[in-house]
Amino acid sequence: MQNLNKQTVKNRGIYLLPNLLTTAGLFSGFYAVIASMNAHFESAAIAIFIAMLFDGLDGRVARMTNTQSAFGAEYDSMADMVSFGVAPALIAYNWGLAELGKIGWLAAFIYCAGAALRLARFNTQVGVADKRYFQGLASPAAAAIIAGAIWTGTYYEISGNQVSYLLALLTAAAGLLMVSNFRYYSFKDYDWRGRVNFIVILALVGLFVIVSVQPATILFGAFSLYALSGPIYTIRRIKKLKVSHVVGDECSDDNTDLPVDTSEQQTQSADDNKKPE
Repeated sequence: MQNLNKQTVKNRGIYLLPNLLTTAGLFSGFYAVIASMNAHFESAAIAIFIAMLFDGLDGRVARMTNTQSAFGAEYDSMADMVSFGVAPALIAYNWGLAELGKIGWLAAFIYCAGAALRLARFNTQVGVADKRYFQGLASPAAAAIIAGAIWTGTYYEISGNQVSYLLALLTAAAGLLMVSNFRYYSFKDYDWRGRVNFIVILALVGLFVIVSVQPATILFGAFSLYALSGPIYTIRRIKKLKVSHVVGDECSDDNTDLPVDTSEQQTQSADDNKKPE
């Protein structure tokens, strides 16, 4: 009986390391909102990218340490909603959308609602969808576009009021891409633990150097190109464009040769698939 009670207590516990990283990402997203309220938009944008870093680490650490849990998956989704749903929408609103009145907050709401729907749809597809592709733009990537645009604007001393309509269009478009059926490569099938050529390491060093020269512009450009890759890839691989290829409950495979690898659709823990991330 005593051993049973100890096992029950153990099962009720929460793994510290992955949830600590998730908390750090949540803190970064919350800090981004506070910073934007105090007109520190550059710090707010950087905080979003820091949240992305922690969001990418918590799930991988959980798998490496075998500390996946249903609690961690749910906690991660809640943190993602704050860091990549609410925070970018409020930062965009505080920077340049407030002057537009109703149009401004509606654009911010479209983004926020898109992030919520994106996360909900992703959670319901765990263990079912092809893990090589995301259905719709991942919420961290969408947040990076908004944060990158604001970071670039502040770097070049561009006021949000000067580009308010363009920002509204960008914010709403990012929200709609998240709930679209466009396919985005997830990079989940790449073996990050495998051996690579020495030239690859040199290329990565060069990449870090290039990004450090002008991180705001380069990150914004890189994630914008990634956002465009979904529509381009989907349209190029289908024979006839339908509404179901753009938006809907599920992506229709009629008249399309989009690859679907059902052999790799193995049931995994929620932490392994929670990133649309």
